Amino acid sequence: MLNGKRILAVMPAYNAAATVERTYGELPHGVVDEVLLVDDASSDATASIARALGILHAVHPHNQGYGANQKSCYRAALKTNADVVVMIHPDYQYSPALVPAIAALVTSGEYDAGLGSRILGGTALSGGMPLYKYVANRALTLFQNLATGAKLSEYHTGFRAYSRALLEAVPWEDNSDDFIFDNEILMQILARGYRIGEVSVPTRYFKEASSINFRRSVRYGLGVVRQSVLFASRRRGRPDQGRP
Repeated sequence: MLNGKRILAVMPAYNAAATVERTYGELPHGVVDEVLLVDDASSDATASIARALGILHAVHPHNQGYGANQKSCYRAALKTNADVVVMIHPDYQYSPALVPAIAALVTSGEYDAGLGSRILGGTALSGGMPLYKYVANRALTLFQNLATGAKLSEYHTGFRAYSRALLEAVPWEDNSDDFIFDNEILMQILARGYRIGEVSVPTRYFKEASSINFRRSVRYGLGVVRQSVLFASRRRGRPDQGRP
């Protein structure tokens, strides 16, 4: 527990056999009350390793996509008594040791959601982020801040924390089953006036870490632009900052 709040770590997994044990092992289990892994029909031993480690887990019968994986994670999370849900990828791209830091943003009562920003620390490129992804990240974030009126350093991180109340109120079930899910839920959060905090996290790009290819990155970027334009249109048309 942290500040009297129960913490659940969820891991949306796909072909993470090489890294899931290390990720799980470095979680601060004195703070994290329970860990849940959802395997999106991996072709490797992700599920069997999770089973051997004693991780509460579920397996999709067929591959459904990153967004669908998160939906399964949050559905299961809301069936527990968790107060804060932290999403951390089991590919070790984000540091498990920082789970207490990102969860504390929410358990403090100051924020409803927390983001782990790879940009705040200024080490994104030295941590291996490809230059084209860094440039796209910065450009899209600038565009999104202009569209939403927010001042986030990064919208595209996969290391996040949400309060239970937020997950119960935001209609994330309506979102895409693909990678754009991450951006859609942030737009929903901002549209409803929830508070978002950020912590700096190191950047880790290596062979086993998951990463979408250039073609899918372009599709994701176009989806982000579309969502931002829609948000800005609603914001201009209403005096309440675009809240539905």
